[in-house]
Amino acid sequence: MALWRGRERIGGTGDLAPPPPQRGRQRRRAWGRWVFAAVITFILVNVLAVGAYANSRFAPDHQRAGTQGSGSVPAAVRNGGTVVDLRGGRLDARRMPARTIALTFDDGPDPEWTPKVLDVLSRHHAPATFFVLGAQVSRHPDITRRMVREGHELGIHTFTHPELTNLPTWRRRLEYSQTEAVIGYTAGVRAPLARLPYSSAVDAVDDADWAVVRDSGRRGYVSVFEDTDSQDWARPGPDAIVRNATPEGDRGAIVLLHDSGGDRAQTVAALDRFIPEMQARGYRFTTVSQGLGWPAATPAGTGDRIQGGLLVWAVRIADATTRGFWLLLIVVGLLTLARTLLLFGYAVRHAHRRRAPTWSWGDRITEPVTVIVPAYNERTTIAAAVHSLASGSHPGIEVLVVDDESDDGTAQEVERLGLPNVRVVQVPGGGKAAALNAGVALARHDLLVMVDADTVVEPDALHRLVQPFGDPRVGAVAGNVKVGNRRRLIGRWQHIEYVIGFSLDRRLYDTLHCMPTIPGALGAFRREAVLAAGGLSRATLAEDTDLTMGIHRAGWRVVYEETAVARTEAPSTLPQLWRQRYRWSYGTMQALWRHRRALIERGPSGRFGRRGLPFIALFSVLLPLLAPVVDIFAVYGLFFLDRYETVLAWLAVLAIQVITAILAFRLDREPLRPLWALPLQQFVYRQVMYLVLVHSVVTALSGGALKWQKLRRTGEVAAQPTAG
Repeated sequence: MALWRGRERIGGTGDLAPPPPQRGRQRRRAWGRWVFAAVITFILVNVLAVGAYANSRFAPDHQRAGTQGSGSVPAAVRNGGTVVDLRGGRLDARRMPARTIALTFDDGPDPEWTPKVLDVLSRHHAPATFFVLGAQVSRHPDITRRMVREGHELGIHTFTHPELTNLPTWRRRLEYSQTEAVIGYTAGVRAPLARLPYSSAVDAVDDADWAVVRDSGRRGYVSVFEDTDSQDWARPGPDAIVRNATPEGDRGAIVLLHDSGGDRAQTVAALDRFIPEMQARGYRFTTVSQGLGWPAATPAGTGDRIQGGLLVWAVRIADATTRGFWLLLIVVGLLTLARTLLLFGYAVRHAHRRRAPTWSWGDRITEPVTVIVPAYNERTTIAAAVHSLASGSHPGIEVLVVDDESDDGTAQEVERLGLPNVRVVQVPGGGKAAALNAGVALARHDLLVMVDADTVVEPDALHRLVQPFGDPRVGAVAGNVKVGNRRRLIGRWQHIEYVIGFSLDRRLYDTLHCMPTIPGALGAFRREAVLAAGGLSRATLAEDTDLTMGIHRAGWRVVYEETAVARTEAPSTLPQLWRQRYRWSYGTMQALWRHRRALIERGPSGRFGRRGLPFIALFSVLLPLLAPVVDIFAVYGLFFLDRYETVLAWLAVLAIQVITAILAFRLDREPLRPLWALPLQQFVYRQVMYLVLVHSVVTALSGGALKWQKLRRTGEVAAQPTAG
């Protein structure tokens, strides 16, 4: 028997502890990864919050939430004070002089329509006043600078276009100050004029509006209303827009138009007619401030420029992040659709072909097999596992228990069974891969079956499992592993995952000849294939995946035998589940990286590499890694987008999952009752899987080491009767 030098054990087969200094470094690196993840999450949440704030939707300006009385509005305002100046505590309500028109545009700047409006104004030498949204200024600074450069005036229309009467005072202050700050940073000027969102003529000002106007005046802003509303928001046609905008007689007017918020083609067309027509009638066009004889805009202060710069870049980063998420959402959608179509097509085809009366692997296999069971402190489950294996219906079964230096009496528990076809060998602690390699070397037969010590197999499972070896091209066979402890909710969730994600996926991979993993719970191998792959390596934590890929690259076929059924004990708590899946995810990525050269090699290795590795990377790593985007946008949409559309989209995704689950359960001949837990799975279990994968990726990218971790066994599966 070969000897291995043991190292300090801290729990679990193959769980080897590094020396104390290295443990300290690993602990610091682990804390560093968690801190990094927390910081990234904090930044992401804040970026999405900024994006949600900057992307607040708004309705057309003619809509109001409701009206109140107007008893507090002064008569000077109600009777014609279109421009209301309350700076300094005194009311100064003014109108445009006769034959003077101040064109005002709300809701911009818009990347498509504002430049077209500016072109018309430039062609007719007509200055105008643009009441801009701070969020839009942040997104389109070049257009804002063009407005100022061409002699137009900027006013404040808030940052996100809310109904100000419904907001607390602090929020109204932010809406004004933030817009003024981004104007100062972008255009270098201070904007003292302001227009309330959803406002109209001055005679429509009610008590709620007046409270906002007074508050704005105290903060140094002049409120501007309109004399004529073009109603271009309704798109009534250029003729109607011109007619609505035209003042009566020779009266001056502040005209309300829009350069954003929808299709403004009619506005541009009407403007190109309105300006020359009014100029022909002797009207002059001016900005609001010029029409009232007020001085030009003053330069912005340093504080506004600094605050504005931070806001502008915050909005830009938020917009870029949101666009990135939308792109990822499209990628997730396409990958999900591709995977669903492939599963439905190939999995159904696989099942029909394998279940056809004419299907055969070849000659019936009756050769003896050696079942290798690596075990470390498995006293709770080992007896049931060994008994189910030793009493199988296949002729010539040898069960070889490789005791990896257990200290709980695992070996003694096996020996007490007194089964003649069971051997126990004890090896120095070297890990699961080393124990399995020892089993391969000590096995008496060339057909090998590897089974975990917590797995109970059906009586005919071993016989069915080795039948694919009737095809001389087959080097390894994956069994159909099911969760045995399903009574609790977390067990049901894993049962659903096993049937959908493992059994259904294996049918697809089998059809495409790129099976990524022979499960450690139940898998059969030719000794020749194992040796050709170099045996089991300790280079990864997913020794089963690593071995399977090596067998592919050695030129052997790897297939799935659905009728070879075993029941394994799944983790019974979320922390244990986290540890198991963390190891699986990290080990899979290690195996992909270890076999990356298969992408460029020739022969069987290259065929597997160019077909299997991209497929596995896309659907086993990339898709699960990006899948949280769906949930992130679901939560985001509930708060900041159309809730009805968001719920419908989420339900559509859930419906696809339910249909896929029903297909998987039907193909695996499982009852559908556990599927009642599938919707609940979306709220807890799936998020845990997301975090596990993210944690694994961060560990892999940071070069962290991950040790093998043993799970606590309850013996629930071992206590269940074996079907027979």
